[in-house]
Amino acid sequence: MYPPAQTEPRSKTTISYNNNYRCTALSAADRRHTIYERKVNAMSGKERKDFIKRIITEKKRITVTELRKLCGVTDETIRRDLDKLEREGVVTRVHGGAILNTEGQKDSVHFNLRMGIHMQEKRNLAEKAIPLLIGKHTIAADSSTTVSEVLRRIPNSSEITIVTNSTEVFHTFENSDINVISTGGDFNKKSLSLSGTLAKKNLAKYNFDIALISCKGLDIEQGALDSNEEEAEIKRQMIRQSASVALLVDHTKFDKTAFLRLLDLESVDYLITDQKPEEKWIDYCAENGIELIYGVDEELEDARS
Repeated sequence: MYPPAQTEPRSKTTISYNNNYRCTALSAADRRHTIYERKVNAMSGKERKDFIKRIITEKKRITVTELRKLCGVTDETIRRDLDKLEREGVVTRVHGGAILNTEGQKDSVHFNLRMGIHMQEKRNLAEKAIPLLIGKHTIAADSSTTVSEVLRRIPNSSEITIVTNSTEVFHTFENSDINVISTGGDFNKKSLSLSGTLAKKNLAKYNFDIALISCKGLDIEQGALDSNEEEAEIKRQMIRQSASVALLVDHTKFDKTAFLRLLDLESVDYLITDQKPEEKWIDYCAENGIELIYGVDEELEDARS
């Protein structure tokens, strides 16, 4: 028999469980009702994932430890569930847990927080990107945290000029001989980026050897996908002005959707990622003349094994 449902109004969402049943109070609009889940040991993987979706929808942010206690499974199982939800676009993985994605949610996460998401993966693919920049003297760089990681590794040289809509890079190159030109434009305090008509107009003045671009998701049919129209338009302008295009994405972006279409993958010359993608992506790149560059960091592999 089920324990009696709680009907007393609550000031905030609460989650509790006992030896047999787990319960979660619904949103404030429906506090009088309580959902009971079946016994922990009987919950299938799909049911557990659906349960996690409901919890994170209520709480907006959740830790691996909290979910382990609620679901009665290992940390590794919870991490795999969260990885699946991230690929589906439901959450964004952060250190120790995940945050809920709503429309524009990632754009509301500050640059410094996003910089810590999948940090090892970004470092790994950044190392793979550096050889592409040999002999490249003019570089267009977007304001993504992934591209920022690449820029940190560019050898110091007064013969290199970077044009970017990122404001964070000025800290990176304040003691460098590398020439840095800002696009100007409207300042976004969350993403530490510049966009708008002025930024686009200024970009149109230049021609680049290569554009370094990242995105929020990759789909073989839809191409590279992003979440912010203004940022996407700046990236498109960089691509139009560049002799070659390098798209940098970690493995979590493959087969993942996002709010809007950024570009067709046929426009990409280099696709750089941190580990070997599925065979369908290898075949697609080969068939469409895209140079696929990937590699696995040994420390990352040791952490996963």
